[in-house]
Amino acid sequence: MRPIEADSRPCGDSGARNGARRGAKVPRRVLPTLVVSQFCGTSLWFAANAVMPDLQRDWGLPATAAGSLSSAVQLGFVCGTLVFALLMLADRLRPTWLFCGCSLLGALANAGIVLLDGAWWPLLALRFTVGFLLAGIYPVGMRIAAGWYREGLGAALGVLIGALVLGTALPHGVRALAGGELGGGVALPWQALLLGVSALAALGGLATLLLVPANPDAPSGAAIRLRGLAATWRDARLRASVFGYFGHMWELYTLYVLLPLILATRLAGTAVSAGAFWAIAAGAVGCVGGGLLARRFGSARIAAFQLAASGACALAAPLLLGAPLPLFLAWLLLWGMMAAGDSPQFSALTARNAPPAAMGSVLTLVNCVGFAITVFSIELFTRLAGVASLASVLPWLAAGPALGLLMLRPLLRGAPAPAPSGPKAG
Repeated sequence: MRPIEADSRPCGDSGARNGARRGAKVPRRVLPTLVVSQFCGTSLWFAANAVMPDLQRDWGLPATAAGSLSSAVQLGFVCGTLVFALLMLADRLRPTWLFCGCSLLGALANAGIVLLDGAWWPLLALRFTVGFLLAGIYPVGMRIAAGWYREGLGAALGVLIGALVLGTALPHGVRALAGGELGGGVALPWQALLLGVSALAALGGLATLLLVPANPDAPSGAAIRLRGLAATWRDARLRASVFGYFGHMWELYTLYVLLPLILATRLAGTAVSAGAFWAIAAGAVGCVGGGLLARRFGSARIAAFQLAASGACALAAPLLLGAPLPLFLAWLLLWGMMAAGDSPQFSALTARNAPPAAMGSVLTLVNCVGFAITVFSIELFTRLAGVASLASVLPWLAAGPALGLLMLRPLLRGAPAPAPSGPKAG
């Protein structure tokens, strides 16, 4: 077992100046294609939430429907990642085929909502199915990136997960743009938004299949070995990053679900959707910026800083909910930036310390547990928000970052100074 020390390895050297694995040169199109595909595929995540006011109006859904549908997606993702991890599908099958297949099926499940005509249980079932299939998009996309990039993985995943965050925000942004009158005085119906998101997801899956080649150096054809998955507990470095990630997940998606409720205390109409879009999309800045800073300071340090900052934003809620509107909006933008920004660094730490032959399945299993935490957190906080003030509820989101920081300490203890980076790619 490797000694516990802070993650501060440089990302550039003469053998890997493009951030690639040493054995194979990374085609230039790999990362841009994965970024676009991840953006398109993960737009499925909050598609129903973005049109929730329309569904409540047309179908008479209750006020608690947003939390229930969000939990259905999260629970589906938990089940999907558990199945994918135990069968080690991301390591036994060609990841690009898996990514494409799940993108196409997820697009169909999302588009099927327009046919339901208000049926509640089929709607829950379709959102659960979307969540299940997202297990073949989000972690598998990371698996593909981690297979090509070893050095500089934090920066690569910063861009990739930044695209995921933008994809998550996209339905809110589209609704905000379409909430007014379009040309001819015709408003974009919610059905068109759902079908548009589905089309994007399908195109993203096909792009990955057609444009991202298989990495000849990536391990493949692995047998199912639970010992590799058990390393998430046995290895001290891996355990530290995994439990830090769990603390991060307690907060992140619950914040996303509560954002429209928080914004509705100060804004109205499509301005709420616009605010939710920008607050979630700010996380992409945190992901990319954190990835760049990780080249100098190491993934563990950057993850710890952003985790602490997001927890501080939660604790500041009682003061800032009633602050002047510019300060209120700046607080939500900062919170969205910090809450999502540490995710790529936790994924990079986990991928770097996982057994290579089980890396994809370890990432998937960690996602499984992390999103199981979000199901509990979303249900708890949406119910609390219905009976108590946001000022008294939101600070408890900081419990996750506090626990994450406590568990991350082994990776920060005795940190060596970052080594100078090698020559930049020309």
